[in-house]
Amino acid sequence: MTRIFFSSIKCVNFLKLNYRNFNFCNQYVKTAFKISNFSTTQTNFKSKGIQDNISSLQLKKRPAKKKKIIDEEVKTPGLYNVAAFATAEEYNLEDLIQGLQHQDLYEVKFVENSTDVVVASAKYQVNKEPREIFFFREGGLVLWNIDNIETGNLLSFLKVYESDSYSNQLLQEESEVMTYKHQDNGKQSLLEKDGNFLLNICQDAVILDKYTFSNALVLSVKLGVWEASLEKYIDSIEFVTEDLKRGNKIKMTREEVLQKHGELFGLRHLINLSSDLLDTPDFYWENDQLENLYVQICTYLSINKRTKVMNEKINHCVELIELLSSHLSDKHHTRLEWMVILLILTEVIFEVIHYIDRFVAV
Repeated sequence: MTRIFFSSIKCVNFLKLNYRNFNFCNQYVKTAFKISNFSTTQTNFKSKGIQDNISSLQLKKRPAKKKKIIDEEVKTPGLYNVAAFATAEEYNLEDLIQGLQHQDLYEVKFVENSTDVVVASAKYQVNKEPREIFFFREGGLVLWNIDNIETGNLLSFLKVYESDSYSNQLLQEESEVMTYKHQDNGKQSLLEKDGNFLLNICQDAVILDKYTFSNALVLSVKLGVWEASLEKYIDSIEFVTEDLKRGNKIKMTREEVLQKHGELFGLRHLINLSSDLLDTPDFYWENDQLENLYVQICTYLSINKRTKVMNEKINHCVELIELLSSHLSDKHHTRLEWMVILLILTEVIFEVIHYIDRFVAV
């Protein structure tokens, strides 16, 4: 009788304990539901908050500029071609200098106070106008009075000295071809409204004027390459914006979102930190005439406006990627919460079965 009495007491205590456990689980489940609903509401709020930004990502494609073709012969007497290409992320200028000297077709020169450019002048003249090439360390070159055959040979020659080469299609699409002519009226070099570069050949520092013009041209074609990269990036996440607008399931993992985040910051680093897009290079600070010429050319090529547009697009992309990251993190946290709930419920069920078996056995 005493054993039955103590067994009854144990059973009552067991029921009280499990009743408390079930109350705890019930409260936890309610809390989890609240957290889940709050996360969903928060995500929906963020989605509505940046809806305009998402829509702005689906801009019309950057219209391709009508470029001159380098193999088009300039028919106007005294007018010559100047072409700019961006072929890689970087050149190994030290090895390139040795390659040019070994080739023995060009005389290697240097620009004073600039260690990131090499000038090559052709030793064998085709006509009275000299042929010169400016090689920039950041992976661009500018060809003065170079025909298409020699241009092709130079581009092939450069492959050995390139780091992270661009595709031939991108190289051709983002090239820039302009024209220049000489003036002997004693005026300083300048850029005409129609895009012709007037070069004062009477100046002793004519190579500095060519360098200034080449520097701005290379900056423009490099910016064109980065613009193409951003367009490609936007195309790669366009399906995400459609899924968000339609309420479909996100088809990207957290690792993929993190990778996309890294691509954006890499592009932003190139534009804002590793280039001279936001400021005038130090080289021109001590020469007002060259600085004015550089600013004039950059204005004609719309470099500042294009940089601003690129940064705006990158900001919109960053907001979208941060939204995706937040949404996927919320889903991950909710999944973990439900796993904890299921583990607690499983433990409670096993304990109930265990105590029932012991009670029946007694």
